[in-house]
Amino acid sequence: MPVSRALLSRLLRLDNHRLARLGWARPYQLVTYRTYGTAERFYVKGRLLTDPGLAPAAAHDSRWLNFRNMARRFLSYEIAGADLVAERAGALPQSVTTDEEGYFTLVLEAPPGPPAGALLWQPVAVRLAHLPGGAPLPARPPQATAEVLVPPAGAEFGIISDLDDTVYESQATNFLRMGFTVLLRNAHSHQPFEGVAAFYQALQLGRTGRPDNPFFYISSSPWNLYDALDEFLTLHRIPKGALLLRDVGLRPRNPAPATAEGLAAAAHFGHKLHEIENVLRTYPALPFVLLGDSGQEDARIYREVVRRHPGRIRAVYIRDVQVPARALRVTPLAAELRAQGVEMLLVPDYATAQRHAAGLGLIGRGPVAVSS
Repeated sequence: MPVSRALLSRLLRLDNHRLARLGWARPYQLVTYRTYGTAERFYVKGRLLTDPGLAPAAAHDSRWLNFRNMARRFLSYEIAGADLVAERAGALPQSVTTDEEGYFTLVLEAPPGPPAGALLWQPVAVRLAHLPGGAPLPARPPQATAEVLVPPAGAEFGIISDLDDTVYESQATNFLRMGFTVLLRNAHSHQPFEGVAAFYQALQLGRTGRPDNPFFYISSSPWNLYDALDEFLTLHRIPKGALLLRDVGLRPRNPAPATAEGLAAAAHFGHKLHEIENVLRTYPALPFVLLGDSGQEDARIYREVVRRHPGRIRAVYIRDVQVPARALRVTPLAAELRAQGVEMLLVPDYATAQRHAAGLGLIGRGPVAVSS
């Protein structure tokens, strides 16, 4: 007799805590996500799970192994109601409790200190303090170090970029193809678009030649993919940045549109606009460059950002996904922004974007050697 998902979930949650007493449970895993902050305030986010037991990714991995790893990412067992402690040198420890899906979010007041002279990743130590229901802690409670991006005063501009179909091909315009792409590939078999690493590194260097311009990757991909995306960016030498993904919960928080495509579009639009607004409010004196693609809602989202924050956006680059109907949607939005003094460019490749950015004075005109 088949076991329903709900019953299986109850059986799995039957208790990692009880099984721990018998020595049969999976170890706990505390995951922290790269976030951002200022010299005065840090934003920290992460999740407490049981260790999914992922095999390290390699270039020769089979599709089956990639699928198994991806399934384990999504069939995670989250630990709700656990107490964590975050500690930063020179500041008082702060406690936080994981929510029903194991996530935690907190804001830490940063200790006083001199302003950063270069782009910094500030460490925040996070550790498990108590498990729910009085369950015993493991002999070695999990701990992790969160990294918080703090841009220097000398940053020329920030860069906000999408990932799917902007940095690498995910075929997000076709749900079935996208599913196969996500499930059957890993950080090695995913390939970035030609020229993206060089262009992004040029943006980080700006005109000064110092890697001070901060990156914020805002995607509708779920947090379950965080480790794979982080590994991908590192492997392909794409600038390190805050990685802001989406919580794909089990229960919708808002009324759903009538179609799956409508639901995805609404979730994509709302999530990305919310995260971009938070970033722009955090750095009110910093202008931004926005990068996305014509496959989903990026052009429309960025048009709304320009409308809400006049004078803050230096340029918008939209990668053409080579679907004519999608490109046609960008044309009127680009004309609207041009009338407001902001260029939205639909680009066939990143060499075109790089030449345009050099013409605007955002970056130097010479080629950029991709650094490790």
